[in-house]
Amino acid sequence: MQPCQTQAAPTSSDLRSEKFVAVCSILDRHAHQPSRLIPILQAIQAVYRYLPEEVLTFVATSLEVAPARVFGVASFYGHFALKPRGKHVIRLCDGTACHVKASIPILDALREKLKLDPEHNTTEDMLFTVETVACLGACGLAPVMVVDDEVHGLMSPQTALEVLDGIVKAEAA
Repeated sequence: MQPCQTQAAPTSSDLRSEKFVAVCSILDRHAHQPSRLIPILQAIQAVYRYLPEEVLTFVATSLEVAPARVFGVASFYGHFALKPRGKHVIRLCDGTACHVKASIPILDALREKLKLDPEHNTTEDMLFTVETVACLGACGLAPVMVVDDEVHGLMSPQTALEVLDGIVKAEAA
């Protein structure tokens, strides 16, 4: 397999950017091995914070695999995002234990504060994305919220908003 060449890049201006150079570097680092698809997609998502469609198509071409395979993997795993995400991703558990212990009022409070709805889960300034997940595996701490990689247990609408306010203050500093 040939190393990634930026002059062979698709015409999208975003792909010709430094981010596209990073994609080429990721593909080269993984020796263009289709068996490394998941780590390749993880690394690309770390660059873009999601997996742009044109990048997925380029990855499929570079790995010489069907685009359906790449899109299938990207859409199957909940860890991957196909739409732009905010800088801070808030995952609120709505599994049985969390739901019973009132996770929905927490979700409502976050959405109200951030002016989000079920169709639009990322703030316009791209600072926050709010997602619900089926289970975070911390039922003893229900209701649970994970912000980026930090677990917050025994949440209430008030404590969730306090966490949010802390992030906003840290971002302003």
